[in-house]
Amino acid sequence: MPETASSVLHLDVDHLLRDDGTTSGPVRLTVRDGRIAAVTPIPAPANGLLAMPAFTNAHDHGRGLRTLAFGAVDGPLESWLPSVGREPRLPAFERAAVAFARMAETGIAATMHVHGFQAGSLADAVDEAAQVARAAAAVGIRVAFAPAFRDRNPFSYGNEAAFLAAADPALRTALLAPAPGPWRPGIDDYLAFVETIATFEGPHFSVQYCPAGPQWVHETSLAAIARASARSGRRIHMHLLETRHQREWADFVHPQGLVGVLDRIGFLSPRLSVAHGVHLRDDEIDLLAARGVIVSVNTSSNLRLRSGIAPVAAFAGGGLAFGFGLDGLPIDDDDDMLREMRLVHLLHQGVGFDDAVPPARLLRAAMRDGRSAVLGRDDGPPPLTPGAIADVVILDHAAMTRDRIDESVDPLAVLLTRATRHHLVGLLVGGAAVVENRRLVTVDREALETRLLDAARCAWRAAPPDDDHMRRLRTTVRRFYGCGCHAGGFVAEG
Repeated sequence: MPETASSVLHLDVDHLLRDDGTTSGPVRLTVRDGRIAAVTPIPAPANGLLAMPAFTNAHDHGRGLRTLAFGAVDGPLESWLPSVGREPRLPAFERAAVAFARMAETGIAATMHVHGFQAGSLADAVDEAAQVARAAAAVGIRVAFAPAFRDRNPFSYGNEAAFLAAADPALRTALLAPAPGPWRPGIDDYLAFVETIATFEGPHFSVQYCPAGPQWVHETSLAAIARASARSGRRIHMHLLETRHQREWADFVHPQGLVGVLDRIGFLSPRLSVAHGVHLRDDEIDLLAARGVIVSVNTSSNLRLRSGIAPVAAFAGGGLAFGFGLDGLPIDDDDDMLREMRLVHLLHQGVGFDDAVPPARLLRAAMRDGRSAVLGRDDGPPPLTPGAIADVVILDHAAMTRDRIDESVDPLAVLLTRATRHHLVGLLVGGAAVVENRRLVTVDREALETRLLDAARCAWRAAPPDDDHMRRLRTTVRRFYGCGCHAGGFVAEG
């Protein structure tokens, strides 16, 4: 691990892996004032370490309590989403800090945090944002806070009357009854709220606009956010065409083309990143690329929620920038970005001799394009070059290659075949140690997790969810989308 002399840090490694896929080593990385000051060849240190640019989680929800813990079992997104409402009310600091700590333990230096409010009022929402900012600073990773905004389609995509008709009478009554819930501002109040919480911005916390998705936000509100972004320069993050049902809704409501509509209202720009894009068509990919939009590819989440497999080869071939996001649903529920990269690599590298998405392109996505979505495009020189911000991952390359007899095997091939979070030795964020000697040193993640679970269990006992209501709701969701009601279909009353 690093040696420090006054304010200068020296890190010697056997291998340096750059974001373009090239490797070199042995080298000494010199860090001064949070930036790479020099990269100097040295005699072999033989410590078995590999340094590479830190990862960016380009789309997540920062839930310290994993969704399975409160009964949101994997399934189609449309029936899974109501289950997320089973999450008990939790202390905002611990809820975020546990999630950020787990990310840091897998080498993530920056994350897009799409925040779902538990607060019931404006004042509580402001405090929630402040607690997330405090959690980001405590853990020491960079967080783009994207407060989700919705102002239409509370039950489904499209015809609310059809959804209520598909429900049985008892569920219909429950859905229409006034009930306390998370704070839901109008568009003007939302824009003002973003400016209020922007006062919390600092080295570890920035704010983006976040309309939840075109199926959940009125076109006039999307246009208002686009205008606000153009005035302020503030970035926007939004879900887009995650599932087949969202595609069908979009084609029914916008037969002229949803992405074209977004373009005409000024929503598409280099300030925009979108999550998923599983059901984007080639012409839409071309338009997004032309406007400088970045897509977050969320492979594990899309598999777990049965949304499909994003056309990553088409993104790469069409010049559309993309990064990777865990979306709070990594393949093994363990926030392992190294395993996520391997999954994306195996799914999208191509068939036979068709090199659809080469490994170097994946590295650029994980370390540069996703980072641009979170932190903005003007982030300085390429990673691990003089002048670059010192966000660095250190891995135990020797542990990955204990059985190797061919010393010429490329470290990139080793990384994409074997690396997991368990090989992480260190993480520097802005030159500061967040993980050192395999241990998170900024916060006590286990203690935070214990407090979070104690609070969750207490809240669950005090107000257990209505399982019968949830079963009825899932049945209605399946019936609604099964009849095509989201795209002009009809179902008789339940």
